[in-house]
Amino acid sequence: MGRKGYPAEFRRRVLDLVDAGRPIADIARDLGISDQTVYNWRRQDRVDRGVEPGLSTGERAELAAARKKIRELESELAVHR
Repeated sequence: MGRKGYPAEFRRRVLDLVDAGRPIADIARDLGISDQTVYNWRRQDRVDRGVEPGLSTGERAELAAARKKIRELESELAVHR
């Protein structure tokens, strides 16, 4: 079961507020979300733009899909043993 996510448009608007210079603590409080969530979104946005090192959102999705496929294949292989 996955976590409840926020729509991409909502995240983008939050990051626009951060870019405009509003303090993250104020944004988080006003919107009823964790300030750590906003920091995480900001970091991932920087990674996606190539400003910080790390896995981009696309790379994370690709890695998750590959890991899922590996689990499926391992399960299938275990059945045939």
